Amino acid sequence: MATDLSRYTHIIWDWNGTLLDDAWLCVEVMNGMLRERTLPLISLSTYRNIFDFPVKNYYQQLGFDFAKESFEEVGMEFMNRYNQRQHECKLYPEVKTILTFCCRQGYKQAILSAREQNELVRETIALDVNPFFEKVYGLDDHYAHGKTDVGFRLIQDLGVPKNKLIFIGDTLHDAEVAQEIGIACTLIPNGHHSEERLMTSGFPVALSLTELVNMKQVFR
Repeated sequence: MATDLSRYTHIIWDWNGTLLDDAWLCVEVMNGMLRERTLPLISLSTYRNIFDFPVKNYYQQLGFDFAKESFEEVGMEFMNRYNQRQHECKLYPEVKTILTFCCRQGYKQAILSAREQNELVRETIALDVNPFFEKVYGLDDHYAHGKTDVGFRLIQDLGVPKNKLIFIGDTLHDAEVAQEIGIACTLIPNGHHSEERLMTSGFPVALSLTELVNMKQVFR
């Protein structure tokens, strides 16, 4: 399904998996943790089919036993390992071109992410994209329980009618957040969820950021 972005004035981007190519690192870090616990390893394809929010459920699917170790300990272990290698992650190649194009077309842009706020801001600065965004909103902890509450705060702070906002993400959670806060959404299967899963959302699915931008009816 195509998305006519000309109806909107503001684009809200998800970060991890939508603009930042980091699903591969999540798999590598998790496999290191699974290997140490003699649990089955996962592929990127398997990851995209089982990763979910809240992430505690995802850990349980992988075999973590929270009677032996707490979710908080496991979650912090993952984030510490991820953060040690986060600098290896890059933006998808087309991201800066697309953000520049959207800016020139007059769209205001923001980020809504399940990434911890301070780390999110540092990453956008390090990757030289922070100036594109009017607002950059992440979570206040590392446990990725969900971002609906932050989404409500973001749209309130933007002060824009909901029918002028669209959220672009890569997971079913992004679709759920969009539904809960009452804004439009388009999903892209280049990150943390497979195309098959995203197609069940009922929202438009563009196969890539480039496809989204290249749709003739997308931009005014």
